[in-house]
Amino acid sequence: MKKINGLLLLGCSALALAGCGADDISSPGSGSIVINNPTPTPTPTPTPTAGTVTAAAGCPTFNATGGLTDSGTISGPEGSWRVCTLPALVDVSSSLPKVAGVLYRMNGRVDVGCDGGFSAPTSAAAFATTTQSCIAAGKTSLSADTNVTLTIDPGVIVYGENSSEPAWLAVNRGNKISAVGTAAAPIIFTSRANVIGQNDDTSQGQWGGVVLLGRGKVTDCNYGSTTVGNCQRDTEGSVNPAIFGGADNTYNAGSLKYVQIRYSGYILSNGKELQSLTGEGIGTGTTLEYFQSVNSSDDGAEFFGGAVNFKHYIAVNADDDSLDLDTGVQANFQYGLLLQRDAGGDSLFEIDSDGAEDNSPRSKIQIANFTGVQKSVSTNNESNDKASILVRGNSDVTFVNTVIDTPNNECIRVNGSSTNGSSPATYNAYSMVLTCASSGQFLGSGTYTAAQAQAMFTASGDTNNNASLTSTLTNLNSNGTVFINGSNESGVAGYTGITSLSSYFTQVSYIGAVSGSSDTWYTGWTCNNATGQFGSSTNCTALPTT
Repeated sequence: MKKINGLLLLGCSALALAGCGADDISSPGSGSIVINNPTPTPTPTPTPTAGTVTAAAGCPTFNATGGLTDSGTISGPEGSWRVCTLPALVDVSSSLPKVAGVLYRMNGRVDVGCDGGFSAPTSAAAFATTTQSCIAAGKTSLSADTNVTLTIDPGVIVYGENSSEPAWLAVNRGNKISAVGTAAAPIIFTSRANVIGQNDDTSQGQWGGVVLLGRGKVTDCNYGSTTVGNCQRDTEGSVNPAIFGGADNTYNAGSLKYVQIRYSGYILSNGKELQSLTGEGIGTGTTLEYFQSVNSSDDGAEFFGGAVNFKHYIAVNADDDSLDLDTGVQANFQYGLLLQRDAGGDSLFEIDSDGAEDNSPRSKIQIANFTGVQKSVSTNNESNDKASILVRGNSDVTFVNTVIDTPNNECIRVNGSSTNGSSPATYNAYSMVLTCASSGQFLGSGTYTAAQAQAMFTASGDTNNNASLTSTLTNLNSNGTVFINGSNESGVAGYTGITSLSSYFTQVSYIGAVSGSSDTWYTGWTCNNATGQFGSSTNCTALPTT
């Protein structure tokens, strides 16, 4: 049940860049093209970091066919930058190095490698469903994975500019991304409006996002069927085929670490959206750590099927759900901050098997050491999901060491049918505390009642669970959302059996994402905005200059 926002984003065709308006980069060439941007109304107040950027003299070498296109320069509050546009298809392993005064640009969809299909292909016929960009490049006669890796160096900034379809990065099956930043030099994916200084804390939906496609197990097939083991699905929001699914829940789509994705999300049609990060059939071989989503017009991140291990996840101002988990995903998440703006967004968590209760595998999700906050002092902002946590489709869900502070909303809603074939859905909580609306902590829908939802919360018998905690969360200063444990949260012991749930989890003695003022894993590699004040040196409306 998606919330569709009224959003109309118009881009210029990649085949007709010269016909774009004055705000768009003119047709590529070797000369320096300066973009004169009108002053927005009202004029935002960007907060650039110290220093002035000077555009580099040219673009670095890039191995892929066609290389990087020198698209001139672009100016913003931090100075001027050389714009180096990626090709529509990265057909061989290539790197984006950190070069002073260079921004990398995606003008529409960029594919990393060609789709290799359900399993590694052994014949040309296996490429029958390859992506349109691969067809156009004549890459349909291959008999093995293209095995392309796109490497992005620490500190690199990539921005999206919408053309005939939204700008987004598709890492196809049989290929990888290696976007590994550092705490001091995170990798940033953002929008053109962010570059030229037009954004404020409400900006969103200005380009597509990053999509990782894998060969993990999925349900609710667009191609094949679960019963014969060849279930595959189409990417949400994709005009041309971008297919995922397979039988390998250890699939390795590469690495994302110390990465920000800002102002993403794109509504292509009813029910078809891109969010900041989308994982589709990826597996446990994929590394996901230290990731921040900022102002996505859809979800902060969404995962369809496969198996996901993820530590240190932050979503700020997601306009739909902060974390969405679907279609048979097997997921372990530890350490997360989900912070939504007042009267904005839908659920903190939306967890489901998409109503397909008898499909296998059904979603099994374990969430540990998360803090989710929806202050919503003016209104209940759960427009569709009706609670801060929505569990539906008879998913199997475990929350551990989790803090939910949603004083004007219900906390947990369980929706679906009471049975899933011969196996009813399970819901367990260990050391989970809730601060909910006085109207009630629990909701039931479908064949579930509120009493059944409450019974699932208490099923583990863990005496550290508390559905009526008085929140004492604090923050770094007088601004932004509270998310640091206060005295009441610190008084609840962490679950001692967390590693028995998954060896991926780290045993800790506390609940929530941030144990106290000395716990600062979230600072340095993040950016700040009105909702999320993380003590970092850069505001999300500005770009770092080093």
